[in-house]
Amino acid sequence: MPTKVVVIGANGQLGKSIQFYLDAKPSEADFYFFSRADLDITNEVQMRSQLETIDPDYIINCSAYTAVDKAESESAQADLINHRAIQNLASMANELQATLIHISTDFVFDGNKNTPLLEDDICNPIGVYGQTKYAGEQAIASNTSNYFIIRTSWLYSDIGANFFTNITKYATDRDALNVVYDQVGTPTLTYDLVVVILQLIEQKSTAYGIYHFSNEGVCSWYDFAIELVSMQQITCTISPILSAQYPTPAKRPAYSVLNKNKIKTLLGISIPHWRESLSKLIHKQIL
Repeated sequence: MPTKVVVIGANGQLGKSIQFYLDAKPSEADFYFFSRADLDITNEVQMRSQLETIDPDYIINCSAYTAVDKAESESAQADLINHRAIQNLASMANELQATLIHISTDFVFDGNKNTPLLEDDICNPIGVYGQTKYAGEQAIASNTSNYFIIRTSWLYSDIGANFFTNITKYATDRDALNVVYDQVGTPTLTYDLVVVILQLIEQKSTAYGIYHFSNEGVCSWYDFAIELVSMQQITCTISPILSAQYPTPAKRPAYSVLNKNKIKTLLGISIPHWRESLSKLIHKQIL
């Protein structure tokens, strides 16, 4: 029988990226995609009904509360989606003996380190979003043993609202933009993350645990904006500013470059540089 894979959060940018990728490169596994309307992870009864009906081998959770700033004033809702619902999901995955692949974030770190972050570095989230995502990680580890937690950073695509689509729109509509240059990390193209997720399934890996994945390289948000505007030949002046000049309700980690050696060794892969992946997206060479 083919491997059965449930994807939760199918209408988000990562969930849609998985669908688009599989449309171009079909898998031998059977995939079941659920939007929030069909499978709301905060609705335990609905979630159990859907999962028990399919009895999946893998569950990919792309669902999350990701509004970083709103989380500061909606902490209960963020905790419900990123923590308590994940606890229930992990328990159900354990009952069904399904492997849970869960997407987490660089925001579980405080950003005070200045060398690439390892999976076993101490987590110290500085905002509600990061706190709830870290609580979700802990809930998974406490409720099932068959899991992959993939921490990623600066996720973008040509789908929905993200840094790439927002800056492209603003730069097209305006003559000048200000972008922070004192937050450093690595942009991650959704389709590159999709490849890694699918390889975990295809290789039937049982090396469970926490892994880091982003594209290679290091940049600031300013550098990223400069590059994406230049590659698209958009005429707009991008100016660097400090985070203090653009205050937000939630504080962001100043440094969130992830060390990817663990996942590269496990899967035997090389990871493209962020500029290479950005160029492929802009020139429609992804799939």
